[in-house]
Amino acid sequence: MKLKEIFFWACDYNASSGEGRLGRLFIKEYKKKFKVNIKRIKPFKKKFLNYKYLSPFLGVVIAWLYFLKKKKFIYLNYLPYWNFLIFLLLPPNCKIGPITGGANFSKKSKDYLIRKNVFPILYCLSNIILKFRFDNLIFSTDLLKENLPIKIIKKSKFNFIFYSIGNKKITKKNNFKSKDLNFLFYFRKHNNKAFEFPFALINKLISKNYSINIIGDKINIKGVKNYGYISHKKVLKLLERTRYSIVSNENIFSFFTIDCINNRVKLLTNNKVYNSIKYFKNNFVRFNFDTNNLKILKLKKCQ
Repeated sequence: MKLKEIFFWACDYNASSGEGRLGRLFIKEYKKKFKVNIKRIKPFKKKFLNYKYLSPFLGVVIAWLYFLKKKKFIYLNYLPYWNFLIFLLLPPNCKIGPITGGANFSKKSKDYLIRKNVFPILYCLSNIILKFRFDNLIFSTDLLKENLPIKIIKKSKFNFIFYSIGNKKITKKNNFKSKDLNFLFYFRKHNNKAFEFPFALINKLISKNYSINIIGDKINIKGVKNYGYISHKKVLKLLERTRYSIVSNENIFSFFTIDCINNRVKLLTNNKVYNSIKYFKNNFVRFNFDTNNLKILKLKKCQ
């Protein structure tokens, strides 16, 4: 029997990026549920057409072309909740991928005033539009839930990212006691993240001769092993060997957090964040980053 065709547009379908992985997860689950033949609209060959602030609106144009052809269509990403124009401009009967946004932010961030004063207005505009448009909305996390009216909450599903949590069996290889790396941190220079990074903890761990491994942007601290930006497959190999990492206060359940949970890596977090965690709490460790007391951790000396 010939499967029904459905087409989709993705601004990012990279297997190593957060948006790309979320999009791929959505397509995987959609195929599983509806058993359809899904085809991706290939990105443009001209690089400037794939510019991150232009590509979403070109995707809207493509969605309308397929609507006029009476073809089923999925607009996969980029779908932050503040981008009300996308929700407004997409054609009727268009399926949309997971909605993102709602991350926590600090007063120390450079765009704090924009996030504090402008984002609530943009959220309000999205609320007005989505009250009347699109059924069965899907949100990546539940960070936005407090900003949504009841009418939208009732037709929405939250924490779609949890579909990426697996049921990996415990083996000698991934057993916590057998892990030979103490820490693997994901570091990215970012207005909202860099100031929260536990440099004091890293310096203390190195002074005590504990292993520190970094993926992402390089950290110039003697004793740290920098892997740079490596493939997702290589990240998973490292996590299989890792005992501890840290959780981002901006978004507790990022894909990196999920990868840690899947590989039984314990995640250090401060008291405030720990108390707010509602899911998979056994995977998190309450830790005081002011005192950096290492006695509560089970660490191994570097070989």
